[in-house]
Amino acid sequence: MLDAVGPRLRELRTRRGLKLSDVAEQTSLSVSTLSRLESGLRRPTLDLLIPLARIYRVALDDVVGAPPTGDPRIHPKPIKRHGHIYLPLTNPGAPVQAFKMVLPGRKSSDSVKLATHGGYEWVYVLSGSVSLHLNDTVTTLSPGEAAEFDTHQPHSIVSAMAKAAEILALFSPQGEQIHVHGN
Repeated sequence: MLDAVGPRLRELRTRRGLKLSDVAEQTSLSVSTLSRLESGLRRPTLDLLIPLARIYRVALDDVVGAPPTGDPRIHPKPIKRHGHIYLPLTNPGAPVQAFKMVLPGRKSSDSVKLATHGGYEWVYVLSGSVSLHLNDTVTTLSPGEAAEFDTHQPHSIVSAMAKAAEILALFSPQGEQIHVHGN
């Protein structure tokens, strides 16, 4: 099991577009140590793997290739932020993060604050009506409709009505787009 750790670490680093020097800077591990870990010349220890798992945003089990526990359930704990309720549907650090969100109802006179951050987001409306603000454009989405956008653009997602709306949101911190092709 430990022999496969080095190639996994290299794959995680390269998938995120990082150089050894970038990882060394973020973890305080030397480039030499990281190189020896990736090539299998240094035995991995928890002291080395924990900061790497944190930087690569993956579970330690994924780094070492631990066998599955058999229980695929996620035990989400709701997070309340800026009046929205986020229910994480994936484990922290997943390459694509999924959330069910409850957006509080609002008045048309309420101001909308736009935000930007790295990544790419997909939204699917479960109930209610949602206003998706992208730059100066507002798109209203109804149940069953979906949208995707680059989160580097100024954006906000709010309920379009006085009653709450529910959405599913997928977020990729690396900015990867998902392409699904039908047959």
